[in-house]
Amino acid sequence: ARKEETDDFSFEGRRILMAEDNETNAEIAVSILEEVHGAHVEVAHNGQEAVDMFSAHPAGYYDFILMDVQMPVMDGRTAARTIRALPRPDAKTVPILAMTANAFDEDRKKALAAGMNGHIAKPFKVETMLEELELALL
Repeated sequence: ARKEETDDFSFEGRRILMAEDNETNAEIAVSILEEVHGAHVEVAHNGQEAVDMFSAHPAGYYDFILMDVQMPVMDGRTAARTIRALPRPDAKTVPILAMTANAFDEDRKKALAAGMNGHIAKPFKVETMLEELELALL
């Protein structure tokens, strides 16, 4: 049943805020999400930039956020907590997925405690991202 549900999910036309400080990782993810899957991706290079970009757009603008955990200026967990604390309705509900090379259970728990909805280990697989996003969006 999971596979069938994932097959129905589409990135087509979705707006994604991706916070990723590694330019190569960002380029690869953007290429996969935009060119292959039809999403529109806006990239923030650190957590503070992600918070600023989220704040600058109207409620509901982003369908979800992909948040690197280890970034300069503001780390991803702090950025997620900051977004969740913003005084607007979508700040509490927009799905935020952690992206990190740290795939231990403790890292997943820290991401969830920071207000993130899921955890994707890097390098990520599109299928894994689809599954995590579908869980967050259901």
